[in-house]
Amino acid sequence: MPRAQARRRHDRGPRSSLAGPVLPLLESRQTRFEDALADAAEYLMGLWPDDLAGVGFRWADMPPSESAPAAREVPQWAVDHQQRTITVFRLPIQRLVHLHVDDDWHRRIAIESCVFRAAAELIGREPWEVAPDRYRHH
Repeated sequence: MPRAQARRRHDRGPRSSLAGPVLPLLESRQTRFEDALADAAEYLMGLWPDDLAGVGFRWADMPPSESAPAAREVPQWAVDHQQRTITVFRLPIQRLVHLHVDDDWHRRIAIESCVFRAAAELIGREPWEVAPDRYRHH
């Protein structure tokens, strides 16, 4: 019996892959957030290479708890001028920002808007100056 026929079970054809069908990559709200943040940061670094040289963009789920009692609102980002870092907080943006249309594009724009405003705060400019063709305040 040829080897190919030996793999057939009860005339059902060749066996399927042990891992199953090829599945699309898993995408979560967190990975979409990370991608939008990275894209916005890369865009800004291309526009302002001298002003943003050495700036680190990062994200955290929530701001540190010690900043909460003094603040009236939950911050969406934090800028550290000494360390030259921008930290964008995922959960306040994803859960507390009220969008007039709740779809992927508007959620992405909300994330980008926070990144642009944080970068503007770091380099001492207005957000519409930092990203004139992409800044949309929501």
